[in-house]
Formats: sequence, structure tokens, C-alpha cells
Amino acid sequence: MNKQPSAQGAIKRLDSLYEFDRAPVSGDRLCGGGYFAGSFAGEHVAATEFVIGALFVTWGASVKDVVVGLAIGNLLAVLSWALVCAPIAVETRMTLYWYLRKIGGPVFTLIYNVLNAVLFCILAGCMITVSASAVRLLFDQIPRQTEWYPTHWGFVLVVLLVGAVVVVLAIAGFKRLATFASVCAPWMLIMFLAGFLVMLPRLGAETGVGPVNSFARFWEVGQKAVWTGRVPGGGPPEIGFWHVAAFAWICNLAMHMGLSDMALFRYARHSAYGLFSFFGMFLGHYLAWIWAGVMGAGAALILETPLTELDSGAVAYSVLGVAGAVAVVIAGWTTSNPTLYRAGLALQAVTPNWPRWAVTLVAGTVTTVIACFPFVFKELLNFVGLYGLLLVPAGAIVVTEHWIFPKIGMQRYWSSARGQNLNRPALLAWVSGMALALGLWLTDTVHLFFLFLPVYVLTALVYIALAALGGARKDSAECGLPGDGEEAAERVPSRTGPIAPCSSGGKSQSPWRSRTVSQVSALLALAALGACVVMPCVVYLSDYDTYSESMDWFKKWLIIPTLVYFLTGTIWQITRKKERAA
Repeated sequence: MNKQPSAQGAIKRLDSLYEFDRAPVSGDRLCGGGYFAGSFAGEHVAATEFVIGALFVTWGASVKDVVVGLAIGNLLAVLSWALVCAPIAVETRMTLYWYLRKIGGPVFTLIYNVLNAVLFCILAGCMITVSASAVRLLFDQIPRQTEWYPTHWGFVLVVLLVGAVVVVLAIAGFKRLATFASVCAPWMLIMFLAGFLVMLPRLGAETGVGPVNSFARFWEVGQKAVWTGRVPGGGPPEIGFWHVAAFAWICNLAMHMGLSDMALFRYARHSAYGLFSFFGMFLGHYLAWIWAGVMGAGAALILETPLTELDSGAVAYSVLGVAGAVAVVIAGWTTSNPTLYRAGLALQAVTPNWPRWAVTLVAGTVTTVIACFPFVFKELLNFVGLYGLLLVPAGAIVVTEHWIFPKIGMQRYWSSARGQNLNRPALLAWVSGMALALGLWLTDTVHLFFLFLPVYVLTALVYIALAALGGARKDSAECGLPGDGEEAAERVPSRTGPIAPCSSGGKSQSPWRSRTVSQVSALLALAALGACVVMPCVVYLSDYDTYSESMDWFKKWLIIPTLVYFLTGTIWQITRKKERAA
């Protein structure tokens, strides 16, 4: 008899996770810069870094290509977030999906959001597959998955378990995702650094360079054993300097120039918070890629297997032991969580009466099923390139209408002001951009990494021309920001008082007790992180004769400070938030 009230209570608690799905974020829910620094660091220090870092090795990039090219490309990505995505998000306080509805109309948004959600689900599924590839190393009977379909029931079971964790965290919402990422990010970065440090002596010995104790010796080891300027086996390089720089810029193209990260930056107090993407780009997509390349080259020596035949789990486990497998799992989680969160927001357009948690649950179920098929991982790079090119024209349309239209005498939201369900010029401009991208790519006219700029410019020019012909220059009342009226009231839970910015709520406790627990847990967490740094340094500084013994000790015991850190770091985050809420 109590089942129905219990179910209603559970639904009510889930509905309380409302995050302004169809309305501008209110001023009392804005977040400080730490949330965005933690979110970016957690999302972009990810399991794919093991893969991408090794790819520059297999593509035959040189040391200069990687060290300098990645710096230029990642700087362009940071500027894209800070100068394009974050300002629009802060001004509108809306997700891209609902702001696009105001510009393109319900039909345009329906098409875009369904495509966007499907692509996000595939990308999140890839991250779950990567995490599962590490978990399966803990079970000898589960083989490495090399086909497009699963070949062992144990792998499917591991994927389902990993996927369940990802879905629960995505349902919890932005603040909880940022909290989880804030705990994981510093440890994840240290794991990449640890793998880099313990492999340098091995590579120095193999190449005859000796102890790698200077930048010049690191450069020499890189030239001889890592980024040799030739593909493994001695063939010519497949990419050059500008390919590396362009890849770093477009790797998250849909998020910054495609504006998908409006979903995150709508909570920012200031558009300058877009600069916090630096923590993701230069800690994750710069240092982690370089460190992962060294790890991959070292793992290939340890396992006596070509790097092209190793997955993320095998690389991390062979270098870092059990802690390495944990690193890949957590890195997959911290990337798939916000990706699945965005997919849930995108699907709001086709499920207008569903709460976000229910939509995210459905998207998460589909994502987990996709993750059972390793093809999403095998074709990751081609997928990432096409994913950005298919979605980024919509970002060009929004940027054009939001910023360029007012400067050239054209009206914002002109299509919505006329009651149109479909902004045909916007749809035609989007199709033109996608057609150009696919045409140039399939005919090998322009390399995939360089297609972004011509596609973005063409989409903007076509939209300006067609919108002018469609009536955007005529007088029309400029609509308010999307979410006014009925849309803003839709699914908004009743509130009895103000909500603290980014607070997690919860029962208050004695200030003295809370402060003591917070301080002790913070000290223990820092000590555990310190141990994770000191241990690889011991291996790095060991003599050649004792290197193997030090390496075995390191791989065996690294998991201990790891577990201590996650326990105490989580306690510290929880108690600190309760202090702020109080």
C-alpha cells in the first residue's frame, strides 16, 4: 500500500533536480569560476587522452609538431570558448537548444536536437567503452575487444555496470558533475604525469640517451623513440605541423564554435569564465597528450606489442598497474557524464512534457547499449571530425544572428516574430555547410582537420543572404529571450525561498565539527596526492640497475594513496559545500 507514495516521493526528488531546461538561469543559481575550472579539467583529462596522445606517435608527427603545434591549437580553442561561446551563454542564460528554437523555430530545433542527441549518445558511449576496456583487465577471462561487436558476455556486463554509474551521475545534474570532476581532475592529471616520469628512464636507456634530466635530452628521446617524424615501420608522416595545430583546435569544435557548451556557461557569473577552458586544454589536451605519447611508446616496449594494437586500458595498466586501470575508468566517466548531460538537454526539444532526469535516463540507456559495440571506439577520430562538422553550422547561424545581424541592420529572431515554425534560410544555410564539408572531405579536396573554417564562413554568408531575402531586414518586433512566458513556466518546480548559488543543500551540522572534518579530510587528500607524485619520482630518480625493482614496487602500491585520496577528497568536497550552504 505504500508503494505509490514512495514512488511519488522518488519522482518528486528527481524533479527537484530541475536545471532551467527551458528558461534562462536565475541570478541566484550562478556559479563561481572553480566549478568551470574543475568541470573542464575533469572532462578534458579523459580516457581519450590515452588514445589521442598515442595517435600522434602512430601518425608520424615530429617533436616540434607536437610541442609547438598543440600549443597553438589549444590556445585557439581556449579563445573560442572565451570570446564566442561564453559571452553568448552569459547574455542569454540559455542552452543552445532552446536559444536555437528562438532563431530557427521548433522544426529546425527538432531536427538539430535529435541529430545532436544521437551524436552525443555515440560519443558518450565511446567513453563508456574505453572505461570498460580498463575494467575488463581485472578479469583474465575477458579478452580485448577488436571487432565491431562484443565477443564476450563479460565485456557486455562490465559496460552495463559502468554505464549505470554514468547515467546516475548525469541525472544528478551540472553541480554534481562539476563536484565529481573537481575531485577526479587533480588525481587524473597526476596519473598522466606519473606514467610520463616512470617511462622516461626506460626510453632513455633504450635509445642510448641515458638519464633524461634536461629538456634537451627529453627532446632527443622524443625524436628517437616517440615522435620520430615517421610512422612506425619507417614510412613517411601522415600529418604535419598545421595538422596537429588544427586537430587541437577542432577536437571540441561542437562545444566551443558550435556553442554546445552554452549549457555549461549559462551558469557563469561572467563571460571571462570561458578562459577556465585553459585547464582542460593545456592540462588535458596539451600536457596529457604529450605525456600519453611517452606512456604509449613505453607500454609498447614493456608489452613487446606494436602501439597500434594497444587500447587505453592496456597502456595504463602496463605502466601504472591497477591504479592505471582505475584512471582509465574514471577518465571515461568524467567525459561521458557531461556528454550524456548535454544529450539529455538536447532531447528536451522532442520530449516537452518530460523532466530532464527522465530524458537523461532514456538517453543513458541508449548510450549504454551503443557502448556494448566497440565500433564506436574503433572509429573515434573519424566520428569526432564528422560530429563537429555536422553540428558546427548551427553554431555559425546563432553567432551570425546574435552578433552580426544587429550590426548590419537586420533583426534578431525575425523568423519567430513572424510566427514561423521553420526558419528556412537557417535550414538551407545549415544544409549548405554540411554539404560543403562532406563534399570536400569525401573527394579529399581539403583535409578533414581544415574543413571547419570554410564551412563556418560559408554557412554565415549563406544565412545572411537568404535571411535578407526572407524578410529579416523588414521591421519586426524583436522578441525577448527564449523562455519568456509559458515556456519559462513549464516544469519549474515551486520554490519557497532563495537558493544559494551552486549549493548542494543538505542538513546543516555543527560549524566546528564540519570545519574540523573538512580540514582533516583536505590534509589527508593533499598528502595522498603528494604520495602519488613522490612515488613516480622515486622511480624516475632510481639507478638503471634498480629501475625494474622500483617499477614493480610503484605499480603494486600506487593504488593505496589513490584510494585514500578519493575517500578523503570526496569527504572534503561534501563538507566544504555544506559549510558554504550554511
